[in-house]
Amino acid sequence: MLFCVGFGVPFLYPIAQVAFIALMAITMLDLFILFFSKSKIQATRVVSTQLSLGDKNTVRIKVSSTYNMPVSLRIIDELPYQLQIRDFEEWLFLNPGESKEFIYLIQPNKRGVYLFQDINIYISTILRVVERGITIKAKQEVAVYPSILQMKKYELQVFSKTAIFQGIKKIRRTGNNNEFEQIKTYVQGDDIRSVNWKATRRKGELMVNQYQDERSQQVYCVIDKSRSMRMPFDNLTLLDHSINSALSLSNIILRKNDKVGVVTFSDKLGSRLPAENTATQLRRIIDVLYRQKTHFMESNYERLYFGLRNTIKGRSMVLLFTNFESMYSLKRNLALLRRINQQHLLVVVFFENSKLKKVAKMESNHVKDIYVKTLAAKFALEKELIAFELRKYGIQSVLTKPENLSVDTINKYLELKSRGML
Repeated sequence: MLFCVGFGVPFLYPIAQVAFIALMAITMLDLFILFFSKSKIQATRVVSTQLSLGDKNTVRIKVSSTYNMPVSLRIIDELPYQLQIRDFEEWLFLNPGESKEFIYLIQPNKRGVYLFQDINIYISTILRVVERGITIKAKQEVAVYPSILQMKKYELQVFSKTAIFQGIKKIRRTGNNNEFEQIKTYVQGDDIRSVNWKATRRKGELMVNQYQDERSQQVYCVIDKSRSMRMPFDNLTLLDHSINSALSLSNIILRKNDKVGVVTFSDKLGSRLPAENTATQLRRIIDVLYRQKTHFMESNYERLYFGLRNTIKGRSMVLLFTNFESMYSLKRNLALLRRINQQHLLVVVFFENSKLKKVAKMESNHVKDIYVKTLAAKFALEKELIAFELRKYGIQSVLTKPENLSVDTINKYLELKSRGML
């Protein structure tokens, strides 16, 4: 505007000329600093090669400057397309020779290979006239596996004395399926009923008897991959919720010195991993679960029955992760479930539709709302009737919300083990 006014008003012409020359000088200086200086911006991305499904995973970007003046950076990391993040941008201000690091979180919702592309950095000086763009080559492949973070979290909860405050139930031992292991010093959380008074008198401090559960029992996680397991909850399918839970449960089973295996099925039998308790079994389970995908076919429980009969040797605990949406779908397969339960201890784990319960409790403002609430309440009640029907035939069941799946299945395993039902 000053230039236009200067050219239109004669006495302002010298001022416009000076301003124009100053602007060109600043621009040339900025260009020289950014494009012709030997100074550089360096950046590296630090991310684990194995990410956890459904969890918030940390990514670090380390940036350093060799400029001899402050620079402002606009950083755009090219994220994997599966994350569907289109507006990632981070700003940094670096002093001469300074290095900085910033952290951002990603939450992958699908298993598989994720490809990070290059890091784009746009540099400007304090003059803010010119911006230079550079590309840091940083292509990197990472794999999204079933949630390792969740597995470690529940392991810590189960084997800590504060487990009861974190959702894991404190199970009272019943029967005689527990063997004496050792006498140890009492710590907070130990059962006061197990105090050994003779040892306490002899040692001069409170001592308790410690018992260990019966070991080397077989447990199988059987996962339904049919189309009913494609239903999404909290950005994960029911199959992915089941896979995360199966991994957490398998780790607990191995830590309890039992044997664990995995079987998957849909319209036909899928992966079959025999139950073992070896140092490499958890790695095998992770690899098997990583490869699973939902199918668009109906569950074939007849194939499952014959597959389990041929795969599992000896009586075992079978935790079946599936989803019955109606009483009709249960009754079609109830005879086969009863036959499996005769040979093994069957636990049917299926899902409560928490969204339907919210709809059933919403306020009605129109006649249409009343019909919607009634239907939602009907479907929610049907889930409870399914659980009742299973119990009627002696089949254990776990009706749970997807977000509580791991805690509820671990509690059920601990309960049945403590009762010596296997």
